This record gives sequence, structure tokens and C-alpha cells, in this order.
Amino acid sequence: MLYAIIATDVANSLEKRLSVRPAHLERLNELQAAGRLVLAGPHPAVDSNDPGAAGFTGSLVVAEFASLADAQAWAKADPYVAAGVYADVVIKPFKQVLP
Repeated sequence: MLYAIIATDVANSLEKRLSVRPAHLERLNELQAAGRLVLAGPHPAVDSNDPGAAGFTGSLVVAEFASLADAQAWAKADPYVAAGVYADVVIKPFKQVLP
């Protein structure tokens, strides 16, 4: 089943994000290589694809996992969690309708 992993950043998270971004992307690339990643990306803090110093307010990952518990375990092991980038992470089942 698909799950939406919706994370909210702590204030002023940009430096922390950048420091562990390669490890974060590596895990996403593994999901993609396994054919399980639907989409992933950050929420810019301002209305721009490149928010610069404004940074980001969180992230969204939609991916396939065997269960909610597996999605929760995957999200809990994210380098952004360990680095203190995320203030909160919500995981919900997701039903893709389009495309």
C-alpha cells in the first residue's frame, strides 16, 4: 500500500538539512530503485523552487510499504529525524487516484 510521509521542519532547519541531505537522498534513491517511490520533495518556505536562505518548512514522501508499521519504521530511521530537522512526522495511508 502507499503511504504519505508528511514531515514538518523545526525553525531554521536549513543548515541541518544540508548537512545530512546526501544520506537522506540515498534512502530515497533506494526506494526509487526498488520501484516503490511515487514522489518526494521538500516544501519551500517561500513561493519559489529555490527558496535560498528561507529554506524549507517540511517534506513529503509518497511510497509503497508493506504496512503502516513498515512506513513508520522507515520514516523514523530518516537522517533528517536523527539530525533534528523534523519537528513532527505524520504517516497516513494514501490512495493514488491520478495519474
